[in-house]
Amino acid sequence: MKRVIVATTNEGKIKEIKDLLSGCSFEVLSSYEAGIFDKIDENGRTFAENALIKARYIHKLTGDIVIADDSGLEIDFLNGEPGIYSSRFMGDLPYSVRNERIVDLLENAKDEERTARFRCTAALVTSSAEKVYEGILEGKIALKPQGNNGFGYDPIFYVPEYCKTLAQLDNLTKNKISHRGKAFRLLAEDLKKLESV
Repeated sequence: MKRVIVATTNEGKIKEIKDLLSGCSFEVLSSYEAGIFDKIDENGRTFAENALIKARYIHKLTGDIVIADDSGLEIDFLNGEPGIYSSRFMGDLPYSVRNERIVDLLENAKDEERTARFRCTAALVTSSAEKVYEGILEGKIALKPQGNNGFGYDPIFYVPEYCKTLAQLDNLTKNKISHRGKAFRLLAEDLKKLESV
Protein backbone atom coordinates (compact mmCIF):
# COMPACT_ATOMS: atom_id res chain seq x y z
CA MET A 1 0.00 0.00 0.00
CA LYS A 2 1.34 3.44 -0.95
CA ARG A 3 1.94 5.87 1.87
CA VAL A 4 0.78 9.45 2.04
CA ILE A 5 2.38 11.54 4.74
CA VAL A 6 0.47 14.53 6.06
CA ALA A 7 2.98 17.14 7.16
CA THR A 8 1.37 18.02 10.48
CA THR A 9 1.64 17.20 14.16
CA ASN A 10 -1.70 18.82 14.99
CA GLU A 11 -3.97 15.98 16.14
CA GLY A 12 -7.19 17.85 15.35
CA LYS A 13 -5.98 18.61 11.84
CA ILE A 14 -4.76 15.05 11.13
CA LYS A 15 -8.13 13.64 12.20
CA GLU A 16 -9.97 16.02 9.87
CA ILE A 17 -7.65 15.21 6.97
CA LYS A 18 -7.85 11.43 7.52
CA ASP A 19 -11.66 11.73 7.51
CA LEU A 20 -11.57 13.72 4.27
CA LEU A 21 -9.23 11.21 2.59
CA SER A 22 -10.96 8.09 3.92
CA GLY A 23 -12.05 7.05 0.40
CA CYS A 24 -8.47 6.72 -0.83
CA SER A 25 -6.62 3.40 -0.75
CA PHE A 26 -3.46 4.93 0.70
CA GLU A 27 -2.01 4.51 4.15
CA VAL A 28 -2.39 8.05 5.53
CA LEU A 29 0.17 8.92 8.22
CA SER A 30 0.96 12.03 10.23
CA SER A 31 4.58 13.23 10.37
CA TYR A 32 4.97 11.62 13.81
CA GLU A 33 3.43 8.32 12.66
CA ALA A 34 6.02 8.31 9.85
CA GLY A 35 8.79 8.85 12.41
CA ILE A 36 9.53 12.46 11.46
CA PHE A 37 9.95 14.80 14.40
CA ASP A 38 11.85 17.63 12.69
CA LYS A 39 10.72 21.20 13.30
CA ILE A 40 10.16 22.75 9.87
CA ASP A 41 10.74 26.49 9.59
CA GLU A 42 7.65 27.95 7.95
CA ASN A 43 9.25 31.14 6.69
CA GLY A 44 7.09 31.72 3.62
CA ARG A 45 5.16 34.93 3.02
CA THR A 46 1.96 33.22 1.90
CA PHE A 47 -0.12 30.20 2.87
CA ALA A 48 0.94 28.48 -0.38
CA GLU A 49 4.66 29.02 0.27
CA ASN A 50 4.38 27.61 3.80
CA ALA A 51 2.41 24.55 2.66
CA LEU A 52 4.99 23.80 -0.05
CA ILE A 53 7.92 24.29 2.33
CA LYS A 54 6.53 21.58 4.64
CA ALA A 55 5.54 19.18 1.86
CA ARG A 56 8.85 19.49 0.00
CA TYR A 57 10.87 18.98 3.16
CA ILE A 58 9.19 15.70 4.09
CA HIS A 59 9.10 14.47 0.48
CA LYS A 60 12.86 15.02 0.24
CA LEU A 61 13.35 13.00 3.45
CA THR A 62 11.09 10.08 2.54
CA GLY A 63 10.34 10.04 -1.19
CA ASP A 64 6.67 9.45 -0.27
CA ILE A 65 3.69 11.40 -1.52
CA VAL A 66 3.30 14.29 0.92
CA ILE A 67 0.45 16.64 1.57
CA ALA A 68 0.60 19.72 3.74
CA ASP A 69 -1.50 22.73 4.40
CA ASP A 70 -1.21 26.17 5.84
CA SER A 71 -4.39 27.65 7.17
CA GLY A 72 -5.32 30.79 8.95
CA LEU A 73 -7.94 33.21 10.11
CA GLU A 74 -8.17 36.59 8.39
CA ILE A 75 -10.13 39.23 10.32
CA ASP A 76 -11.03 42.31 8.31
CA PHE A 77 -11.30 44.59 11.38
CA LEU A 78 -7.68 43.64 12.21
CA ASN A 79 -6.48 44.32 8.65
CA GLY A 80 -6.33 40.60 7.79
CA GLU A 81 -4.56 39.50 10.95
CA PRO A 82 -3.62 37.01 12.20
CA GLY A 83 -3.35 35.55 8.65
CA ILE A 84 -0.27 33.38 8.07
CA TYR A 85 0.69 33.95 11.70
CA SER A 86 -2.53 32.40 13.04
CA SER A 87 -0.82 29.54 14.90
CA ARG A 88 1.72 31.94 16.44
CA PHE A 89 -0.63 34.87 17.07
CA MET A 90 -0.22 36.17 20.63
CA GLY A 91 2.60 33.70 21.30
CA ASP A 92 2.10 30.41 23.09
CA LEU A 93 -1.16 31.30 24.80
CA PRO A 94 -3.87 28.61 24.81
CA TYR A 95 -6.48 29.12 22.08
CA SER A 96 -9.13 29.67 24.73
CA VAL A 97 -7.24 32.79 25.86
CA ARG A 98 -6.48 33.92 22.30
CA ASN A 99 -10.14 33.59 21.36
CA GLU A 100 -11.23 35.72 24.32
CA ARG A 101 -8.63 38.35 23.43
CA ILE A 102 -9.70 38.50 19.79
CA VAL A 103 -13.31 38.98 20.89
CA ASP A 104 -12.06 41.82 23.13
CA LEU A 105 -10.15 43.41 20.22
CA LEU A 106 -13.42 43.55 18.26
CA GLU A 107 -15.42 44.93 21.17
CA ASN A 108 -16.15 48.21 19.35
CA ALA A 109 -16.67 46.66 15.91
CA LYS A 110 -20.11 46.98 14.34
CA ASP A 111 -21.78 43.80 13.10
CA GLU A 112 -20.82 44.53 9.48
CA GLU A 113 -17.19 45.07 10.57
CA ARG A 114 -16.85 41.60 12.15
CA THR A 115 -16.33 39.85 8.79
CA ALA A 116 -13.62 37.22 8.61
CA ARG A 117 -12.60 34.18 6.67
CA PHE A 118 -10.72 30.97 7.18
CA ARG A 119 -8.31 30.29 4.33
CA CYS A 120 -6.57 26.99 3.64
CA THR A 121 -3.97 26.27 1.02
CA ALA A 122 -3.13 22.59 0.65
CA ALA A 123 -0.09 21.32 -1.22
CA LEU A 124 0.50 17.96 -2.86
CA VAL A 125 4.10 16.97 -3.60
CA THR A 126 5.03 13.79 -5.44
CA SER A 127 8.19 12.71 -7.24
CA SER A 128 6.80 14.10 -10.48
CA ALA A 129 4.59 17.06 -9.57
CA GLU A 130 3.65 19.81 -7.15
CA LYS A 131 0.20 21.37 -6.91
CA VAL A 132 -1.66 23.69 -4.54
CA TYR A 133 -5.38 23.92 -3.76
CA GLU A 134 -7.28 26.67 -1.95
CA GLY A 135 -10.42 26.65 0.15
CA ILE A 136 -12.11 29.64 1.80
CA LEU A 137 -14.93 29.84 4.35
CA GLU A 138 -16.48 33.28 4.88
CA GLY A 139 -18.02 34.19 8.21
CA LYS A 140 -17.86 36.58 11.15
CA ILE A 141 -16.20 36.80 14.53
CA ALA A 142 -18.73 35.80 17.18
CA LEU A 143 -19.54 37.98 20.18
CA LYS A 144 -18.21 35.23 22.46
CA PRO A 145 -16.65 31.76 22.08
CA GLN A 146 -19.26 29.00 21.72
CA GLY A 147 -19.08 25.24 21.17
CA ASN A 148 -16.43 22.62 21.83
CA ASN A 149 -16.35 20.54 18.64
CA GLY A 150 -13.22 21.69 16.90
CA PHE A 151 -9.94 23.36 17.69
CA GLY A 152 -8.11 26.63 17.34
CA TYR A 153 -10.33 29.58 16.44
CA ASP A 154 -13.41 27.45 15.66
CA PRO A 155 -15.33 28.64 18.78
CA ILE A 156 -15.25 32.31 17.67
CA PHE A 157 -15.85 31.78 13.93
CA TYR A 158 -19.57 32.31 13.32
CA VAL A 159 -21.12 30.85 10.15
CA PRO A 160 -24.23 32.94 9.34
CA GLU A 161 -25.86 30.27 7.14
CA TYR A 162 -26.02 27.91 10.12
CA CYS A 163 -26.39 30.52 12.90
CA LYS A 164 -23.61 28.68 14.75
CA THR A 165 -19.87 28.81 15.25
CA LEU A 166 -17.72 26.15 13.61
CA ALA A 167 -17.21 24.59 17.04
CA GLN A 168 -21.00 24.11 17.35
CA LEU A 169 -21.33 22.22 14.08
CA ASP A 170 -21.13 18.44 13.76
CA ASN A 171 -18.10 16.99 11.95
CA LEU A 172 -20.05 16.06 8.81
CA THR A 173 -21.35 19.60 8.30
CA LYS A 174 -18.04 21.15 9.26
CA ASN A 175 -16.05 19.04 6.79
CA LYS A 176 -18.57 19.86 4.07
CA ILE A 177 -18.26 23.63 4.41
CA SER A 178 -14.83 24.22 5.96
CA HIS A 179 -11.92 25.89 4.21
CA ARG A 180 -9.83 22.76 4.84
CA GLY A 181 -12.62 20.51 3.57
CA LYS A 182 -12.88 22.50 0.34
CA ALA A 183 -9.13 22.48 -0.29
CA PHE A 184 -8.63 18.82 0.60
CA ARG A 185 -11.58 17.61 -1.49
CA LEU A 186 -9.88 19.15 -4.51
CA LEU A 187 -6.58 17.54 -3.48
CA ALA A 188 -8.25 14.17 -2.88
CA GLU A 189 -9.56 14.14 -6.45
CA ASP A 190 -6.01 14.37 -7.77
CA LEU A 191 -4.70 11.95 -5.15
CA LYS A 192 -7.18 9.30 -6.25
CA LYS A 193 -5.76 9.54 -9.78
CA LEU A 194 -2.42 8.40 -8.33
CA GLU A 195 -3.85 5.23 -6.75
CA SER A 196 -3.31 3.15 -9.85
CA VAL A 197 -0.08 4.80 -10.99
